[in-house]
Parts: sequence; structure tokens; C-alpha cells
Amino acid sequence: METQELAPIEAIKQLKARYFRLMDQKRWDEWVEVFTPDVHIDTSDDGGPDFVLDGRDVFRAKLQPMIATAVTTHHGHMPEITLTGPTTATGVWAMFDHVLWPDGGFGELIGSGWYEEEYRYTDGVGWQISTMVLRRNRVVLGGKQIIP
Repeated sequence: METQELAPIEAIKQLKARYFRLMDQKRWDEWVEVFTPDVHIDTSDDGGPDFVLDGRDVFRAKLQPMIATAVTTHHGHMPEITLTGPTTATGVWAMFDHVLWPDGGFGELIGSGWYEEEYRYTDGVGWQISTMVLRRNRVVLGGKQIIP
């Protein structure tokens, strides 16, 4: 790896850290900015609510009400980031999440899996997530194992 590759890779790591932190803090106006306006989201086989969405505002409108009252903990680990061009990159992240709905709702979710992502750099904006695919290898929801 060349030294000049380290700065964009670190910036992408910081971006993903903001994604997790801002979601857990429910800071939606800042959270939505980690995505490109035309982001493609696919969580269709993660064992939770199935959806494939296009656009960061559409994604926010779907996710925010689902976890608005939940206490959430999201972790991303072991990033594998590859620069694919001067303004593009891909990444794979191992993930773990714990979601507790204190008002009843779905009860408790414990999950693990990985994110497969694409990133795009824009002058004046920086790095943003342009594609996010979430694949889970384990989900426990309400005390029942759903995946595998």
C-alpha cells in the first residue's frame, strides 16, 4: 500500500464511525449526510424488515421511525477498504448490533454480519457512502434465533 492511500482510507473509517455513532445518538440530520443523495441501500436478506431503497431521504424515512424509541448499539470492525479510483472505494466491515425497544415493539434484537459498501468522494463534501448492503449471519429477535 502506498502512503498516499492511507489518508482516504482513514477518512472512510472516520465516515463509518460517524454513521454508527450518529445513528445510536439519533442525530438524524447529521446522520443522513454520511450518504450520497442517491445512496442505494439493500438489507433484503438480513432477517429483519426486508427492504431495498434508493435515496438517503427515503432511507431515513424508513429507518428513523423503526428505531426512534430504541436504545441501539452498533459496532463496525475489521474494515477492508480498497481504493478503486481517485474518488471511489469499496469496503467490507464486520458488524454487531444490539437494539432494545423499551416500549415493547420488537423486544430485543442481537445481530451480527457484515456491510459491503461503496464510497464516493466529492469536492467540498468529502467521502460518503454511495452503496450499503447489510448481510447478517446471525439474528436473535425477541429471544428467538431467526438467522441462521
